[in-house]
Amino acid sequence: MFRRPLLQVLHQFVRHESEIASSLVLERSLNRVQLLGRVGQDPVMRQVEGKNPVTIFSLATNEMWRSGDNEEYQMGDVSQKTTWHRISVFRPGLRDVAYQYVKKGARIYVEGKVDYGEYMDKNNVRRQATTIIADNIIFLSDQTKEKA
Repeated sequence: MFRRPLLQVLHQFVRHESEIASSLVLERSLNRVQLLGRVGQDPVMRQVEGKNPVTIFSLATNEMWRSGDNEEYQMGDVSQKTTWHRISVFRPGLRDVAYQYVKKGARIYVEGKVDYGEYMDKNNVRRQATTIIADNIIFLSDQTKEKA
């Protein structure tokens, strides 16, 4: 009498657990970054022994807002915050193009993913670093054209 309902409950539980396990296998995640800003330094290419070279440069993004209690759009002080991002390019074709054509002051659009890592500095102190691993770069302007 008790055996049948208990088996049904166990069967439903096992089926539920297997559905959860299969959904975890199929679960997707997203690590995507889009940045639009100005290059802070000319790129450098680095290579560690036994590893592929990487092109590295910095990118500045700006955030602007008006402060003040007045709700009128034109009133209030304009505040600005600049955030610096370290961009690393590993993809062979893109890495070489970035090294050759990205220049300080150029306005570019970067797509990629966020990577968090650790390294030891010169004083053997463990440091944390956040890097954007670029997989697409769009050149929007050249610094030399804007000065003209």
